[in-house]
Amino acid sequence: MSSPSAGKRRMDTDVIKLIESKHEVTLLNGLNEFCVKLYGPRGTPYEGGLWKVRVHLPEHYPFKSPSIGFINKIYHPNIDEVSGTVCLDVINQAWTALYDLLNIFESFLPQLLAYPNPIDPLNGDAAALYLHKPEQYKKRVEEYVKKYATEEALKDDGNAGSDSDESSMSEFSESEAQDMEL
Repeated sequence: MSSPSAGKRRMDTDVIKLIESKHEVTLLNGLNEFCVKLYGPRGTPYEGGLWKVRVHLPEHYPFKSPSIGFINKIYHPNIDEVSGTVCLDVINQAWTALYDLLNIFESFLPQLLAYPNPIDPLNGDAAALYLHKPEQYKKRVEEYVKKYATEEALKDDGNAGSDSDESSMSEFSESEAQDMEL
């Protein structure tokens, strides 16, 4: 079993790697609670959309999975429309310390948006539309993207994570980010 300090170092390293990647990260409560901007994958009805995803890293991360949820609305069979909770086995049940935050934002969530699983839905209406009326499903997703998942929608929505105590990592220099790693 790893020491608590090893887990903390891994948490810090994973957050720093995410910050240094192409993703915009906004800290909410230190390195264990933050938002990440997620863009809709190309070739899907989510293309052109922008979502803020809230991440909370538990004390025993990476041995315990992070808690993630969409802040702005998204229409998807595996994402609760009201709470933003995500139903994704690889995060909720099959998580392993071999995964990291980059896996979530570069693989798991884009794959979930591209390939919904209507058999295990959190949003039954979206699942039914996806299965039985795919063109209407696509149209509904595109409506949600236009209404809730644009830069303007994020700025206008006070619930989209625009807390006054946030600090965007894009405001930090590379040396400040490295100091945080120590």
